[in-house]
Amino acid sequence: MKIQEMREKTVADLRHHEHELAEQLFALRLQRVTGQLEKPSKVRAARRELARTLTVLREKEQQA
Repeated sequence: MKIQEMREKTVADLRHHEHELAEQLFALRLQRVTGQLEKPSKVRAARRELARTLTVLREKEQQA
């Protein structure tokens, strides 16, 4: 999801997206440890997506 799309979402939607990404990242880390992860780049992409989401959430909280 692009940063502009995130900025259009509500805080509740972003919190839900943050929770989903945290779960996804946990699952990817677990797969990496057990040797089942096919694409290691997915971990990096998930971390960056989570960081973008948290950044937009903080922006919205500061505006309020």
